[in-house]
Amino acid sequence: MTYPVITNCPVCSHKLKVTKLRCEHCSTTIENEFEMSKLASLSKDQLDFVEVFLVCRGNIKEVEKELGISYPTVRGKLTDIITSLGYEPKKKNEVDEKKIVAMLENEEITPEEAIKLLKDEGGGE
Repeated sequence: MTYPVITNCPVCSHKLKVTKLRCEHCSTTIENEFEMSKLASLSKDQLDFVEVFLVCRGNIKEVEKELGISYPTVRGKLTDIITSLGYEPKKKNEVDEKKIVAMLENEEITPEEAIKLLKDEGGGE
């Protein structure tokens, strides 16, 4: 039986390092310090969301339909994942109006969602 890789110490919660690899076929074992992907640090729920997001080719409307969640919830999950990967999410006042218009034209968002995005991210409400 295999177990998912844990990335944090169960005792002190600090980041763990991979130090041993073994080939299932020939039993060759390699010991050293190996770097894990940033994605390995995501929770199972976050990885499941990333998988759906990729299968939907980043189309937020499709992600909404697939998961049965709202546009703001999809954005919130994306922001959470971005933060978990060690990046700073885009600041609210850095709204990309052209991107919102393009999403609206591609029917990825509704006019109401576009208005909400422009108001919320532009600093007003």
